[in-house]
Amino acid sequence: MIDTLSREIPIVPDRSALLFIDVQNYNARPDGGGYVDAGLSPKAAENKYAYFFDRLKKAVIPNMQRLQSACRNKGIEVMYTVIESLTKDGRDRSLDYKITGFNVPKGSWNAQVLDAIQPLEDEMVFPKTSSSVFISTNIHYILGNLRVDFLIISGLLTDQCISSAVRDACDLGYLVTLINDACATYSRERHETSLSHIKGYCRQRTTDEFLAELEQF
Repeated sequence: MIDTLSREIPIVPDRSALLFIDVQNYNARPDGGGYVDAGLSPKAAENKYAYFFDRLKKAVIPNMQRLQSACRNKGIEVMYTVIESLTKDGRDRSLDYKITGFNVPKGSWNAQVLDAIQPLEDEMVFPKTSSSVFISTNIHYILGNLRVDFLIISGLLTDQCISSAVRDACDLGYLVTLINDACATYSRERHETSLSHIKGYCRQRTTDEFLAELEQF
């Protein structure tokens, strides 16, 4: 149980999990299906979303790798979500995903976690077809089985699936730490606006700040 009524509580490693949200081929690579389906070539996607891909390459993915390594070393559970249907044709998708046009077929290359942060064999990956992982997966049940109270969140996109997960995790009783330089969206303005909007639901730390905290254990 959490005895202090504050979001500004350092994590407890054996009651914590690191969750990477939607860091997958579909949307984290310019040749991913999210861009191909929109009629963009890899070059056109790179040009249109230059800020996003530059940010991923230079800061966000390296920070994710540091978080992943540090959490594994401390015995913190590392988990992943991916946008992925349970079927090839996506008939199980949410209405929102059908309207939006998102369909990542079961078992496809687009559904794979990005090579740069590949899961270990025994790490859990949750396929989802909604913005919030808590809506279309059993992750809340799994986190309860693991006795997790502290959730560390990183991933894509800050103003969409990250924001949804942070809010739902907060409402479900988790203490959330959002690593604000290990998530990204398509513009700096969208990223910073989203961070401002969800600051009441989580504490926010840079990768350096969080790793310094982790080193105390």
